[in-house]
Amino acid sequence: MKAQISTPIRRVDAKDKTSGAARYLADMSFEGMLYAKAVRSERPRAKILRIEVPRLPEGYTYVDASDIPAGGKNKIEMIKDDWPVFADKEVRFVGETLALIVGPDRGMLNRLCREVKVEYQDLEPALTIDEAESLKGGAIHGTDNLYADYNLRKGDPEEAFKKADRIIEDEISTGYQEHIYMEPQGVVARPEADGKLGVYFSGQCPFYVRHAVAGAMGVDEEMVRVQQAVTGGAFGGKEHYPDVISTSLAVAARKVGRPVGYFFDRVEDISYTPKRHPSRTTFRTAVDERGNVLAMDIDVKLNAGAYESCSMVVLQRAIFSVNSVYDIQNVKIRGRAFATNNVPSDAYRGFGAPQGLFAMEVHMSHLARTLGLSDLKYKSRHLIKKGGLTVTNGRIHEEVKLPEMIERIDEMSDYRRKVKEFKKGSWRGVGFSMFNHGSGFTGNGEQEIIRGVVKMRKRSDGLVDLLVSNVEMGQGLQTTFRKIAAMVLDLPVDQVVYNDPNTDLVPDSGPTCASRSIAIVGYLVQEAAKKLKARWGEEGEVLVEHRYAHPPRLHWDQEKLDGDAYPSYGWGINVIEVEVDPLTYEVETKGIWAIHDVGVAIDEKVVEGQVDGGIIQALGYGSLEKLEVKDGRFQQRTMADYTIPTSMDFPRIKSALVDNPYEYGPFGAKGAGELVFDGAAAAFADAVQMAIDRDISRIPVTPEYIMEVYEND
Repeated sequence: MKAQISTPIRRVDAKDKTSGAARYLADMSFEGMLYAKAVRSERPRAKILRIEVPRLPEGYTYVDASDIPAGGKNKIEMIKDDWPVFADKEVRFVGETLALIVGPDRGMLNRLCREVKVEYQDLEPALTIDEAESLKGGAIHGTDNLYADYNLRKGDPEEAFKKADRIIEDEISTGYQEHIYMEPQGVVARPEADGKLGVYFSGQCPFYVRHAVAGAMGVDEEMVRVQQAVTGGAFGGKEHYPDVISTSLAVAARKVGRPVGYFFDRVEDISYTPKRHPSRTTFRTAVDERGNVLAMDIDVKLNAGAYESCSMVVLQRAIFSVNSVYDIQNVKIRGRAFATNNVPSDAYRGFGAPQGLFAMEVHMSHLARTLGLSDLKYKSRHLIKKGGLTVTNGRIHEEVKLPEMIERIDEMSDYRRKVKEFKKGSWRGVGFSMFNHGSGFTGNGEQEIIRGVVKMRKRSDGLVDLLVSNVEMGQGLQTTFRKIAAMVLDLPVDQVVYNDPNTDLVPDSGPTCASRSIAIVGYLVQEAAKKLKARWGEEGEVLVEHRYAHPPRLHWDQEKLDGDAYPSYGWGINVIEVEVDPLTYEVETKGIWAIHDVGVAIDEKVVEGQVDGGIIQALGYGSLEKLEVKDGRFQQRTMADYTIPTSMDFPRIKSALVDNPYEYGPFGAKGAGELVFDGAAAAFADAVQMAIDRDISRIPVTPEYIMEVYEND
């Protein structure tokens, strides 16, 4: 059965997308549609004293906070509701929405928005973590600029530090990363004939949008109908930000009584939409006389930007992940997400885990280098095993196959031989990283907050409707969900119907994020299909549903952040080989190898695509994608100056999978979409370290940074 589910089939959506037949949001036609353009803040932090609106031509309308209907509120209901629909008293970041201008011609809208004059009283902004921590300019949020402040403990770190032979300190940092999804942000809002407000969007979370729009409009959620359109990529960038666009558009559509669409161009998208959280992680590590780690004191700081959005969850994932695959007996971790006057940071593939995992993996490499020990042997000493305790004092319930994965990837990459051959400072290097990633939401998210539901209906014509709110955004759900249902029902895949979700027609299965679509919702699909199969002989239409139930062996204390943070983990190893040019400090990647434990692959070709895309995206994060902020503005705002990898930048990836079935995953599957991103940046940094015989402590590892490290050592 496992072999059958893993055997690749042709992707269901392949033909439409490769032929150009797929209709994205901008291809859709809405009768009488007008367009919107935002009037945006030009200041990172200021009070709004006065806004002067030019005389608008006939057919153009100005929309701001005063147009929010009675009963609605000028707040966007996300995890918190601190982000306003329209800024009306103050602005917190460059690009914040002050108003919309709506009309028929987008060129005219651009001109009219430029003519709006805003008088500000400038306030001193805090743009960096250090500035936010020192309360530069006064608190932006609360009294301490902290959206979240968490503390974790495992064992007795204070006592362990007393026994240390040596204490080693380290600091690791990561920067912003832009999503660069193929299709920029887009939303259409329109009043519907049945009195509801319709929202059509390119995004990940239809029920998030419904909830946010209903709150802003002051209506029951059932009065908002959200329809996902074919979505050209997201990576977390369309998890919460569609709420920001949809709420203001809903207000505009109500005011003008017509459909209103907003389609970002690439410059607007890069300039004003959220990015991956920059991070800074410091370590104090106690080791014994043999170099074994006795204890760690870890401090994780995130630059969260002007509003909270999902920074609390990102921070949780970062601190839960920072011990990675290692069983450190005594650990103290503090994590803080700081408010700054930058564009709000938000979800990005792995949200928080890549920052934490990168920091830990590079720190372990630094420890080995400092102690004069083999990188792989040193890391292998500390690997967690089945039954081991995580940093939240949860158990690893599954078999940990890292030892056999190490041997397999060594055979694939010839890693050990190359370590001996490439002398330190020889300008050639090979790096090694290990990592894991929890499937599903952190802590009590799945059982207390999301509580996902899947429905399945046998139609009178014998076809089966799969009713879920999770969306296809390029990761393959149109194929994998159908495969799961079809395999259980013993039907051809084309007899399972899975349409882009509409909130009037599907239950809330939860958002499409957090490596939960296959591991969590896929299991609900499997179990619903079993129920339908048991009733297959019944006449006429048959409808079944299945609700999420937390695996019974798990426990979690949300107050203490203690217990099983995730129901299961995916595991991975990456090896990267590089050569550094001693004159230009440019890095050529000579080889990429990867092995992953994703439980059981629902479709090996789909997983292979995820592996290839995730690793290349992570290598962009680690080596190329430099995104700087000056006075609250991103300095790289086009694809000409924000560089992402192409097929010419890296060699073909050689990858493998190991089977390690998870009891509560469909056919044994675990999450894969974020795991495949987590390790490549650390392996790349490790390889460069070997090549130049200098520590690498931040990404991206650009030629300029290598020159700085090498020549200033």
